[in-house]
Amino acid sequence: MTRSRPRMDSGTNLPTIRSFGELNQFLGGNREDAESQAISDGMRQLAERVEGIVATLRTTQQRTIVAPLLVDLLTVLRGHRNQVVHLGMPWRGLYEYGGYLQALTNCRVLVGQWLLEGGPRSASLVLTPEDFELVAWRTLAEGMLLIDMYEQWVAGEIEAESGLADLPDPQVERAIRWWHKLRL
Repeated sequence: MTRSRPRMDSGTNLPTIRSFGELNQFLGGNREDAESQAISDGMRQLAERVEGIVATLRTTQQRTIVAPLLVDLLTVLRGHRNQVVHLGMPWRGLYEYGGYLQALTNCRVLVGQWLLEGGPRSASLVLTPEDFELVAWRTLAEGMLLIDMYEQWVAGEIEAESGLADLPDPQVERAIRWWHKLRL
């Protein structure tokens, strides 16, 4: 499994991702299974849109320029949320699953509110790049946490299964004798 690794902060020795482009690159790595990869790909689409919106907001808040980008983001958000809703039971059992769904919903609601603020006749949006970035980082961080916890859970399941196969021979022989007694 080849996964791009984020840079490490020398002061904290923790990974650091400083832009949505770096996040997009990190999410592009191969994942544990098809569902993880699909969710990661959906998050990459979100990160690409977010990066474009932030860059645009840094130059202009003109409604005619920014609003179509936000509407496109809403479409991608709805599709990705639908994808998350249809994940299997192992995902739904994770505490982070509900947190990510809530973050996606909150992001969608906030984008809708930003589009409506000031009415359609106002020339500019009241949305700042900082406000938008904050919501986007929170949403994508929740998704990264969900993927990370799921992959840790999957790795733990594999380790637990392999541990059962490593029983010492006397225990295996005793279990086989017990099984034969039951069959008599």
